Amino acid sequence: MTRTSFSGTLAASPLGDARIVTAAEFEFTRIAGRRTTIATPVSPAAGATHVTLHVVRVAAGESFSPDGSVGEENTAVVFDGRGTATVGSRSHPVERAHAVYAPTGQALSLTADAEGLTVYVWRTPLTAGRRPGTDPEPFSTLWDETTQLHGFGGTGQIAPDSDRATMNFVFWPGNGSSQLCLHCGIQQPGQTFNVHLHPDSDEAFIAFEGIGQMYLRDRWIDVAAGDVLYAAPGVLHGARNPHTGPDARRFVTCGGPSPYDPALYSAAGLSSDVR
Repeated sequence: MTRTSFSGTLAASPLGDARIVTAAEFEFTRIAGRRTTIATPVSPAAGATHVTLHVVRVAAGESFSPDGSVGEENTAVVFDGRGTATVGSRSHPVERAHAVYAPTGQALSLTADAEGLTVYVWRTPLTAGRRPGTDPEPFSTLWDETTQLHGFGGTGQIAPDSDRATMNFVFWPGNGSSQLCLHCGIQQPGQTFNVHLHPDSDEAFIAFEGIGQMYLRDRWIDVAAGDVLYAAPGVLHGARNPHTGPDARRFVTCGGPSPYDPALYSAAGLSSDVR
C-alpha cells in the first residue's frame, strides 16, 4: 500500500469574496510519484479567509494524509468509492456519504480500496482561544438525523421561503468539533435552506446529490452534484430545490462555516459549547 502526504496549497482560480466553482473547473494535479490526484478549489492562496477545501481522488491501494493534519482541524466527506478512514489510532470503513472528523492532535488518513476513493476534505488551523473537544465523534454519515435544524428562516436580509429544508448537524460543538463543522442540508422538492450570512466565518459547501440552486451574493445559480460554493464572511448564500412534480428528487448539500457559527445552533435551540 502506498501512502501519500500532501502539504501546501495548489493553485486555484481567484475566489474574490464569493464564487461557485463547478466540478468541471477543478484542476487536478498528480502528487509526485503517486497516482492520487488533488484539486484545491478553495484556499487562502485563492482568497479564502479561513478554510482550505481539497477534492482528492485517492488511487486504488494508496492513502492520502494532509501533512500537518495533527495541528489542524479536518473534516472529510466521501463522494464516491470505498476505503478506510483513520483518525489517530481509530479506523473505520467508509463509502459514499460517510463523514470523518479529525480534531487537532489526531492525524487524518484516507485509504482507497480497489475502486478508488473520491473525498472532499476541509482544513483549517485551530485559532487562538479555541480548545479541542474532550471526546469528539470521528465517524458519521450525512444522513445522521440525531441533531437537526428545522424551519430556518435565514438572517433577515432576504424574505424567507415558507417551505424550509432540514439540516443535519453531522459534526458540531455538541459532539466535540471545536472549529470545523459539517452540516448536511436536505432540500426536498420545492424546499429552501433560506438565505443567510455568517459575519465572521467563511462558508465552503458542496452540492452532494442531485441538481438544485445555490444563492450567492444576489442571485440563485444552477448547480449539480460536485460543485462548490465559497462565501467570505458577510456574503449572503443559501440553497434550494426549485424542482417539483412526480420526477423531482431531493437536492443535498454539505459543508459549513469555518469557524462554526453559533447562530445556527441557537436557531435550533442548542448550545454551541464544545463537548
